[in-house]
Amino acid sequence: MSNIRVAQRSHGVGHWAVMLLALVIGALGVVLIGGGVWLITLEGSWYYAIAGAGLLITAILLARRQMAALYVYLLVWIGTLGWAYWEVGFDWWAQVPRVVAPTVLLIFVLLATPALGNRYRATVHEVPA
Repeated sequence: MSNIRVAQRSHGVGHWAVMLLALVIGALGVVLIGGGVWLITLEGSWYYAIAGAGLLITAILLARRQMAALYVYLLVWIGTLGWAYWEVGFDWWAQVPRVVAPTVLLIFVLLATPALGNRYRATVHEVPA
């Protein structure tokens, strides 16, 4: 008998947690894009449309379980910090509503990283010769 490596999809708890996170981040991205485009037409901030696009890209990469999702979200988070500083400076109480939710999402994306980049788990099955 010979051993043959067969790739199987891993659909454990980690898979479903990442899919749920992708769904939540994707929904937030769509909402931010919609509101951001509306603000742009009113000659308002471009931040929301850009951040929404970043969230949507992050969600797609999470759904594909690619590590690039972390890097894209880090860019969104750093951009958010920059935008928040530009808007209100170092006023702590004005910063809180601008940075807490994105930071919580960052924590969830960081927690998801062990499940990223590992879409298939190779297992060995014995196949009769």
